[in-house]
Amino acid sequence: MAAAYSGRGLHGQTVEAMAAMIFGGEFRAGDSLDVTALRERLGVSSTALREAIKVLTAKGLIGARPKLGTYVRPRADWNLLDGDVIRWKSAGRPDPGFLRDLHELRSIVEPPVARLAALRRTPEQLDTLERALDAMASSADPVAADLDFHRALLAAGGNELLIRMEAVIGRDGLAHGSGDDPVPGHLAVLTAIRLADGQAAESAMRELLDKAWRDAVRRRFQ
Repeated sequence: MAAAYSGRGLHGQTVEAMAAMIFGGEFRAGDSLDVTALRERLGVSSTALREAIKVLTAKGLIGARPKLGTYVRPRADWNLLDGDVIRWKSAGRPDPGFLRDLHELRSIVEPPVARLAALRRTPEQLDTLERALDAMASSADPVAADLDFHRALLAAGGNELLIRMEAVIGRDGLAHGSGDDPVPGHLAVLTAIRLADGQAAESAMRELLDKAWRDAVRRRFQ
């Protein structure tokens, strides 16, 4: 289980700063970390740094062993399905392969979830989806509303394990911020769910994700 991490306060700032060093390329896999130098550089206490290291260790980023001391673990050990790791990786140096993998994962998960949602959603869950879509059209923070829609979709699918994919859906940075109107694509998904049309819901979600991927490629790599 990952260490509890709220992202707030000095503790959160220390975790974020160390993660930025790793994902920004300052520290690479296998590099040893000078804990004393890090503590002085970040201006934090030994306790604060130790707690931050615990968080990053739980996420598979940092390890410790005799003679080598504290070090950055190989990428194969990183918990790439952890929401914070996805966020840090997406915010770091452009990595087309990683974003492609995230898009493929979402394409495997979300269209079938939309189909399930069309067949299983409750009236209350449908209301939640509709409120998220309304907020997407009118809110000053459409990105948050977009995330709320996708989280509500996972819940409406009625599969407890798939609901846990929220960490991936909510942090990948692919479907948000393209500058295009997000409402029509989401409305097509919602309409199909409202009509209990599983096939149409699945197709609409696939089209929505494909457009998000094209927008992400244009925005980040062209």
